[in-house]
Amino acid sequence: MTNSIFHDPKLIEEINKNSRKKTFLKDEIVVSSGSEIIFVPLVISGSIRIVRQDLDGREVFLYHLNSGQTCAMSLNCCSVKGNSMIKAISETESEILQLPANLIEEWFKYPEWRAFINNTYATRFTELLQVIDMIAFNNMDKQLLNYLSKRAEALNSKALLITHQQIADELHTQREVISRLLRTMEQKELVKLGRNIIELI
Repeated sequence: MTNSIFHDPKLIEEINKNSRKKTFLKDEIVVSSGSEIIFVPLVISGSIRIVRQDLDGREVFLYHLNSGQTCAMSLNCCSVKGNSMIKAISETESEILQLPANLIEEWFKYPEWRAFINNTYATRFTELLQVIDMIAFNNMDKQLLNYLSKRAEALNSKALLITHQQIADELHTQREVISRLLRTMEQKELVKLGRNIIELI
């Protein structure tokens, strides 16, 4: 897998020698909020959902990690030697390459690694600005449609097995609000609702 992301044979050798592959089941926690960062996840297959969690356990969705991508927030925690500021959840069954946190900076001697990390920061920074814009400038119906679209894209499926309460938790609102908006979206033929399933049309 690293051969499809990187081309420098020395970098590939370093990553393969020092990293560990691990498979996570759907909805399994990959990284817990507040935990010590001992590895940075590089997604080989599947998709990882990144959320921000407050002290009361409320969560807000940030972005997804797909094949060939790593987590900018985890990288940042490595650089400042802090604990995780996010929670990473396996959206589907996912295979992860666990990159050792203590080698992240050492690998900067490889230009290809440095470019990969810089590109990761740039991509995630843009996505985080989109999240901020969505929260600050758009109505909840647009936030909801964006959230559903992102999850459907990550799952490569228009059918989402998810409850209204789960959506409400990650969008920081009430379940009743989500249910009302989803019914309106169904009337507009944007979604089709079933029991714990939402299908994008």
